[in-house]
Amino acid sequence: MATGTAVSLKHFNASTHYAMNYDLNTVWFILVGVLFTGYAMLDGFDLGIGALHLFTRDDIERRILMNAIGPVWDGNEVWLVTGGGALFAAFPDVYATVFSGFYLAFILLLFALIFRAVAIEFRSKQPMRWWRQMWDIGFSAGSLVSALLIGVAMGNIAWGVPIDAKGEFAGTFLGLLRPFPLLLGVATVALFMMHGAIYGLMKTEGALHDKLRGWAMNSIIFFVICAAITTMATLLYVPHMAARVRENPWLFSLALANMLAIANIPREFYHGRDWRAFLSSCATMLTLMALFGIDQYPNLVFSQPDPRNSLTIYNAASSQKTLGIMLAIAGIGVPVVIAYTISIYWIFRGKVKMDRMSY
Repeated sequence: MATGTAVSLKHFNASTHYAMNYDLNTVWFILVGVLFTGYAMLDGFDLGIGALHLFTRDDIERRILMNAIGPVWDGNEVWLVTGGGALFAAFPDVYATVFSGFYLAFILLLFALIFRAVAIEFRSKQPMRWWRQMWDIGFSAGSLVSALLIGVAMGNIAWGVPIDAKGEFAGTFLGLLRPFPLLLGVATVALFMMHGAIYGLMKTEGALHDKLRGWAMNSIIFFVICAAITTMATLLYVPHMAARVRENPWLFSLALANMLAIANIPREFYHGRDWRAFLSSCATMLTLMALFGIDQYPNLVFSQPDPRNSLTIYNAASSQKTLGIMLAIAGIGVPVVIAYTISIYWIFRGKVKMDRMSY
């Protein structure tokens, strides 16, 4: 009797321990995804504004575009820093493998983000035309390169990267420049340009507003074409990214929500409801990231050609104690970031007005 009780307790403890592991690892998987999704929705329109920056040659209009994101761009990038910190804390093996394997790409991304930030601050410090044009090019190029590299990185994670039995990257930089990741990079540029153009409509008026309406229509068409091509390419050449949806038909509702969000963007735009079009663009990003996460789970880095070497939320995670402690810290820090973001957008709501403090 005692032996049976001991065995039962042993099985109960083992089951409880497994459940706790599962819960913490999954919670951190979701939390990291939420932080990177927040970054995509917020800094995405910053990068989109930068990509559109050179479409106008008027100095005042370029300043208005910069001031549309001026009060919020640095706060938006806090989400990227927070997401990277969460990834490092919860899944250090993934952080190490990805950053070592994508080292050159991440250095280029870092330089693009830094150069873009410097361009925003320095652009209007001098009145010379050559000075402003130099920083205008830097701002636009930094935004385009950043958006492209973010998409290429996600494309490689979806496609799979070569990982050896030790969990280390076993490929080359040129090996990361495959057609599918590059396609996803172009689609990301299109998405951010559309997102930025719609945001610009909410922040501008007059002649620039009319120009942005034309750019927004073209960018919507560009994105819809890229989205359709990327979806077909994923189904044909990356079938494991749709396996979970095929196995669980109810998840098709999420794919349907994504399609409806995309379809609602031109609808709201046509009726002049820019705010609703922007919300639909955000919903598009949210559902795309949700589909990406669902199809990846429990993998964090899919190994190709040997899936057995994939880094998952179990074999690449920190200890359970670390996950528990960091979750408590995140429970305090993430609401602070959200509150800060909401307050900044509330303070700087409305159309851009140029004054002596403007960029």
